[in-house]
Amino acid sequence: METVQLAIGDGPYASALRDLLERGGQRRVCRVEAPDPRQEGVIVVDSDALDRLPFPLPNPERVVLITRNDPQHLSQAWNAGIRSVVFSADPLGTAVLAIMAAELRVAKGEPRGAVHAGRK
Repeated sequence: METVQLAIGDGPYASALRDLLERGGQRRVCRVEAPDPRQEGVIVVDSDALDRLPFPLPNPERVVLITRNDPQHLSQAWNAGIRSVVFSADPLGTAVLAIMAAELRVAKGEPRGAVHAGRK
């Protein structure tokens, strides 16, 4: 069972996202104040929680950032190596898809920039 750590300060958004993620029964969703990067699974953070994570991020491909469409936040995500950014004004389904994509990256165990056999 996949684990998703939610570190989002917007309570109603976090609750609604948690409800959507738990519907399929295929993942365990934990609301946390500060995500623990030592735990396996996907980490979903807002900008405040991202500031509390250690840099450099050990596995940025498993982090999903929920943020405003703000150049400073986007630059911070880019510099941290985060692959998935969802704007807080986007539909919740967009966040769910980003989390599912991060789960697939985690399941494959691919580090950032991995080269696949047979690909050039």
